Amino acid sequence: MRAFAALLFGGLFGLGLLISGMLDPDKVLGFLDIAGDWNPQLAFVMGGAIAAATPFFVIARRRERTLLGDPLVLPERLTLDWRLVAGAAIFGVGWGLSGLCPGPAVVLLGFAGPPAWIFGAAVIAGLVLGRLLLSGSGAARRG
Repeated sequence: MRAFAALLFGGLFGLGLLISGMLDPDKVLGFLDIAGDWNPQLAFVMGGAIAAATPFFVIARRRERTLLGDPLVLPERLTLDWRLVAGAAIFGVGWGLSGLCPGPAVVLLGFAGPPAWIFGAAVIAGLVLGRLLLSGSGAARRG
């Protein structure tokens, strides 16, 4: 059942990205180009996603278990640390250079060819490098 739920919701996520046009790196780069030919479409996609998800987060905060029976674990930390700030900065630079973030990139791996595969390899390399760099502090084992 978990595998079916993952496939169903992953497919729904991918379909939403496809319909919204967020698989097109040029649209994302257009949103980030605030000093040039700015495209606000991504702001509307994000706003719609936040509006659709908010009621479910409100409901989830009142529950102890997921719909599939697993314990519901929500983040408890509300503080910023260097790992969060550095990770956000690296994510932002990668997003700004490529016009892709990991969600759309995973969808594109199936049919976009070499550019998406290079992006996927870079994400994997970054994950491995991050684990190696953080392994001395024990943070990689917790995350």
